[in-house]
Amino acid sequence: MSVEIGSKVQGKVTGITNFGAFIELPGNTTGLVHISEVADSYVKDVNDHLKVGEQVEVKVLSEKDGKIALSIKKAIDKPEGDSDSPARRPRQGGRDDRNTRNNRSKGNFKPKESFEDKIANFLKTSEENLSTLKRSKESKQGGRGGRRG
Repeated sequence: MSVEIGSKVQGKVTGITNFGAFIELPGNTTGLVHISEVADSYVKDVNDHLKVGEQVEVKVLSEKDGKIALSIKKAIDKPEGDSDSPARRPRQGGRDDRNTRNNRSKGNFKPKESFEDKIANFLKTSEENLSTLKRSKESKQGGRGGRRG
């Protein structure tokens, strides 16, 4: 029996890895539920959600070169008006936020440094760093006039 993409089938967990779980499907085929498709919430460890030998309902997402991608979270039927579905949830950091950010008054920003200012600052910090390194090296060698071996 070949599995159809989009169909829901019962399967048995045959193996658990750090990236997902292998599910034995009807017709002696095996598919993989990726860790991101195990549950709606964040899954750190698949073992917290599934056990080997457990029967689960999965949805067939795709099949390519004999590899079957499965989902447990998409096999669960949710009511149409479910407020937790991604389509119903308000976007965070969406276009409205970007427009608000871009419309800030320009007086709140520091003017950009010119190239010459950047070079001057770079030279100043470089000279400070070099003098600090030189002092550190001299103190480790015993200062000026210290014996060298």
